[in-house]
Amino acid sequence: MRTTFILRTLAVVGVCSLMTDSIGAADWTQFRGPSGAGISSDSNVPVTWNNSHNLRWKFELPGPGSSSPLVLGDRVFVTCYSGYGVPKQSGGDMKSLTRHLVCVNRVDGKKLWSKTVPNDQPEDRYEGYISEHGYASNTPVTDGERVYCFFGKSGVVAFDLSGQQLWQTNVGTESSNRRWGSGASLLLHQDMVIVNASEESQSIRALDKATGKQKWKAAASSLELAYGTPALVTSKDGSTELVVAVPGEVWGLNLETGKLRWFAEHSLTGNICPSVIANGDLVYVFGGFRSAGSLALEAGGKDDVTQSHLKWSSRTSSYVATPVLFEGHLYWIDDRGQAYCINATSGEQVYRERVNGLEGGGRPVYASPVVAGGKIYVPTRWNGVLVLPAKPKYEVLAQNKFEGDDSDFNATPAISNDELFLRSNRWLYCVGEGKTSQP
Repeated sequence: MRTTFILRTLAVVGVCSLMTDSIGAADWTQFRGPSGAGISSDSNVPVTWNNSHNLRWKFELPGPGSSSPLVLGDRVFVTCYSGYGVPKQSGGDMKSLTRHLVCVNRVDGKKLWSKTVPNDQPEDRYEGYISEHGYASNTPVTDGERVYCFFGKSGVVAFDLSGQQLWQTNVGTESSNRRWGSGASLLLHQDMVIVNASEESQSIRALDKATGKQKWKAAASSLELAYGTPALVTSKDGSTELVVAVPGEVWGLNLETGKLRWFAEHSLTGNICPSVIANGDLVYVFGGFRSAGSLALEAGGKDDVTQSHLKWSSRTSSYVATPVLFEGHLYWIDDRGQAYCINATSGEQVYRERVNGLEGGGRPVYASPVVAGGKIYVPTRWNGVLVLPAKPKYEVLAQNKFEGDDSDFNATPAISNDELFLRSNRWLYCVGEGKTSQP
């Protein structure tokens, strides 16, 4: 049985200590915001915008990427890549592949600094699915003192807020059988940077924030094709666990050691791309290919909790985007351009609607939705940003597009102080109420 294999093969080393993070309430510090929920308390984010309306500024990026922006005080951070695998220019030498961390002034969109990280290891070739998202797909994370970036086979890199590189740690140079590249984003917990290195080494790792040294490593072959970001979940006994979704199972890991505390089996197989969604001690898992679906599960317990902790399961799923949970409902637009809403308590489908006006072929939506002011914001890849009401009734309030930018919009937005930060493969945008400050 695969579960027995996982229990036998989870390898763990190291111990953890404590540290307190310091960030501002309005900061957007990781993928899907400071709590990883994709929800902002801001109430005045614009509903409509274009090149001449409610566009505060735009900044031309040094290369493409699918990672989300971070906002920390008066700074905006975003990662990119260049030198190889640039869309429409797929040629070139892989040795020239370079990653970038760019810091922009959030007030005027001017560059404060930009740092580069050369590619240390051969990457997967720019072909197949990796050409859909590229080599800068992992959203960084910040603790208010440093910015931590994950660059796949080139490892995890820490910078201070002035752009000085502090450390770089390799977390593996392998490839999954798909060779799709990695997409999981980093998490912080106390003094640790949590890395889903499933693509690079079929492992979850905890690194010391200050030094980059490994504190523990949990390795299992079942991590292959687990592309989502894990979640920090507080169970009923008050302990915080790391919940990881893999094909066929969900795991709860001890954050002190990385050891497996509990697992639950499920029928989602193939690959798991959406991130784990946490709400109190409940977690929601989406994904799978061919055998796709979703489920709700109570976190916590010991060993096999499949029968005791499962709340519901459904064949309704999201393939790439991570749904957003808001006021008892889960919302998302899938990679086929269908908008979904399901009841988070029962898993029952409330609506499934084809979104009109999505052109260009392929998979029209990769970004995960975010919520602000009772509205859902979802970037499409080629047809602008959709704005929907965060209510269990389908409606499109607006579809906003920047003329002149025909590159992909793969990234989930960031929100801070009633401003929406969007990135394409060409530009970083700041949208907010008021006069446009740039042409």
